[in-house]
Amino acid sequence: MIFLQLFYEFFKIGLFAIGGGLVTVPFLFDLSEKYDWFTLKELTEMIAIAESTPGPIGVNMATFAGFGTAGVWGAIWATVGLVAPSVIIIIWVAKLMDKYKCNRRTNAVLNGIRPAVVALILFAGMDIAKITLTGMLSGVLFALLLASIRFWRKSPIFYLCLSAIAGIVLQI
Repeated sequence: MIFLQLFYEFFKIGLFAIGGGLVTVPFLFDLSEKYDWFTLKELTEMIAIAESTPGPIGVNMATFAGFGTAGVWGAIWATVGLVAPSVIIIIWVAKLMDKYKCNRRTNAVLNGIRPAVVALILFAGMDIAKITLTGMLSGVLFALLLASIRFWRKSPIFYLCLSAIAGIVLQI
């Protein structure tokens, strides 16, 4: 039964997570409140791991949560559940795209979805900030990194490594 529950919950997330993996984060916050599959602290750790490993963040997080809940089979069911809506929708959209790609209403719908995606990502960012910015030191490190990213455009890998080193040295 747990496998079907994992599939169902992650299928719902996959169905509404339009715009990328970070959009899954608000849904995962809801899952952490609804089930005891993972805590908020574990969720922030999942996000950190998923962001630093290759592959789509949503898939990595579904796999991590599924594995923690029900082992390898849980990881498989959660991951398939998350990916299934996208596969179904992509196949359906590919068939319709040629017919409707110049349609004004289709373009209007897609343009209307974009602000919702930005709002979901900002909402997720605020929730993550509440959990992870626990002290003055982490807040200052966040502000310095944010300013550095804004003014010195370097690879995201550089900033991830810099953050990891700072976290180890400062023990935060």
